[in-house]
Amino acid sequence: MRIADILRTKGSEVHTVTPDTTVCELIGDFARFNVGAVVVCENETVAGIVTERDVVRALHARGPSILALPARELMSGSVTTCLPTESVDSLAETMTEQRIRHLPVVVDAQLVGIVSIGDVVKSRIDELQAERDQLASYIHGGG
Repeated sequence: MRIADILRTKGSEVHTVTPDTTVCELIGDFARFNVGAVVVCENETVAGIVTERDVVRALHARGPSILALPARELMSGSVTTCLPTESVDSLAETMTEQRIRHLPVVVDAQLVGIVSIGDVVKSRIDELQAERDQLASYIHGGG
């Protein structure tokens, strides 16, 4: 299975913000869109990513004053991305090795989607269920 298959199922909508968006606005986006990360875009290209974990760690380290800071102050500027043509298995490996939960999907420097670890797990469960159903059908069909 490819990343494009996940995007086809879940959709390609990505919630983005500008580097000047405040952390307080980011938190509102997390809740409003029920997402754990937002991609920071500048001039239609990925500039960074901010996750709920980034916000919590900054709150712990610096206190509530971070709520007024712009996204650029908390974003991870070095963003691992993937292509729609990559396999879900290779993406799972990347996410595990780099300990990241969200990967923007980029084609020709344009953001076309985002994949979370939850999406990867769901796709694997769906694959296993399909295999199980095929085996059950084979067994019950008499071979």
